[in-house]
Amino acid sequence: MLFLAMRSVRKRPGRFLATLLSAFLGAVIVMTFSSLHDTAAAPGVDEVSSQSMTTSASVVGGYGSLLVFFAIASTLTVNVRRRAEEIHLLRCTGATPAQITRMVVGESAVVALAGAVLAIGPAMLGGRLLLDLFQDSGQVAAHVDPAFGAMAVGSGFGIAVLASVGAAFLAVRRATRAATDTRGPSGGRLRTLAGCAALVAGTGAVLTTYAVDSTEEMLMAFPAYGAILLSVGFAVLAPSLLGRILDLLRGPLAAVGGAGAYLSTRNLRRRGAESAGVLMPMITFTGMATATLYIQAVETDRVAASGLAKTVQDKNVETLNLVVVGIIVVFSCIMLANSLYASTSYRSREFGRQRLAGATPGQVLGVVGREAAILTLTGLVLGTVAAIAGIIPFTMARTDQVVPDEGPATWLAVIAVATVVTLGTSLGTARMTLRTPAVDAVTVAA
Repeated sequence: MLFLAMRSVRKRPGRFLATLLSAFLGAVIVMTFSSLHDTAAAPGVDEVSSQSMTTSASVVGGYGSLLVFFAIASTLTVNVRRRAEEIHLLRCTGATPAQITRMVVGESAVVALAGAVLAIGPAMLGGRLLLDLFQDSGQVAAHVDPAFGAMAVGSGFGIAVLASVGAAFLAVRRATRAATDTRGPSGGRLRTLAGCAALVAGTGAVLTTYAVDSTEEMLMAFPAYGAILLSVGFAVLAPSLLGRILDLLRGPLAAVGGAGAYLSTRNLRRRGAESAGVLMPMITFTGMATATLYIQAVETDRVAASGLAKTVQDKNVETLNLVVVGIIVVFSCIMLANSLYASTSYRSREFGRQRLAGATPGQVLGVVGREAAILTLTGLVLGTVAAIAGIIPFTMARTDQVVPDEGPATWLAVIAVATVVTLGTSLGTARMTLRTPAVDAVTVAA
């Protein structure tokens, strides 16, 4: 079966490019920060430098692993759904669900291994640049040399492969159940339980902010982790939340947008799983980036107002937060673009049928644009709610204010990035797809 998986990847590499890119970028992030563990464990490294690097590698490695899994999961889910006809044909010719699962999981493992191998060089360079950053800020001694060893390589390969295999296993199970018209409620229940557990844990972490001494140095951790867990919870529950939001917006959208708005909401409801793949990175991006930037700004103002110089701990936290936000921005944008490109290009046949039924390319683009706008609005609202849940308690604890002094510029920048990526990718991919003649789009296999 592994031979068949390798043969499939070699025969049709184009279908695996998005997964390869996600695995590659994920491995680069994980290896880059895990290399700090190798550097910290090298002989001659002082205790302060070692602690700075170990803390950074542990915190950002956890964020990176979470984002890697979301990225690969969303990409693989769309990829497997695009192969629904192929999976159905394999079932009709006698292939068992277990055989199909082994084939798809084997393909994902091969692609993840290739992505991890390609990531070694960039990760080594990234590790050197990251160490230089820590040394320039005084968090790591200047004499420390970079190291890239077993911790970096093992964690990069392990997380990339495990995320790919796990995501592929879940995606292909859903696809094979759909191909045989069987339904398993357990998957939906597990998703709901996981999402609710994240929301409960996030709420608990946020409320803990009020129970901790306001002068405690690590106070920032509770609202930050709370906002992150709330973002993850909303992201996991995205399919069901989107359905409820569409129910609320059905009337207003139909009144304002007419038939086009009705068609957009109908498409989003019918394609709930694909839409959730777009909402996941958008919610996590908005929630994590907004909460981290505002919480760090409040903390920086507090330190400046005290008249004291920043300690090594303050510099560590500030560097971590800014680097985490950078990773979130880059990786989430790539996740959004991957998911939107895959899901929109997959609709070539649907667009062709609409055009044969009389719709103009402009009308098709209008429907796609409204779908993207609804998804953007939903993701931004849920992500903002998660961020505010962390920002307000921290601001109250640190400054005795409810709202931070920083204006809305940071939040507006975050939503602008998310909006540009979502609308740009959706409309750009749809426009490219519409270049294919309608008859050819309908007759060519998806």
